[in-house]
Amino acid sequence: MVPSAKSFFEEVRAVYAETAAALELSGPIESTHVLPVSTYESGGVEYEIALDFRDGSVECGVLFRTDSVTLTVDIEPLAIAAGVVEKRDGISYSARNLKQLRKSLLGQAGYVQRVHPLLTDAATIEDLMRRAGAHEWHRPRSAPEQ
Repeated sequence: MVPSAKSFFEEVRAVYAETAAALELSGPIESTHVLPVSTYESGGVEYEIALDFRDGSVECGVLFRTDSVTLTVDIEPLAIAAGVVEKRDGISYSARNLKQLRKSLLGQAGYVQRVHPLLTDAATIEDLMRRAGAHEWHRPRSAPEQ
């Protein structure tokens, strides 16, 4: 049985506590608007850990916003693009029970620990996320004031 939102948040806090402290990430910010999501942030980079009840999976997405664009990508392709991981399928996404959830969270947090130190400035972050195949949402430009 897929863990409850309460169990999910407890596990995320436990697994990410060391990572958040080591990387000086703020959070977690927890929400259950659509899915349970726990978010950590540092230097404009957000790590969104989400539990999908339907699929019984957990994913760590990376989000970065500039004045003109929002970029999002999963942690694994970002780790591959950064050169800290050689191939796909090095981590689990399964969360059908607490044991699987914990294993998936530990693997994904390990990728966050490897990638985050490389996300040093906006240009580097944008380039790396694009190389990882990030989705892009361009923000409309505001009209000049008269």
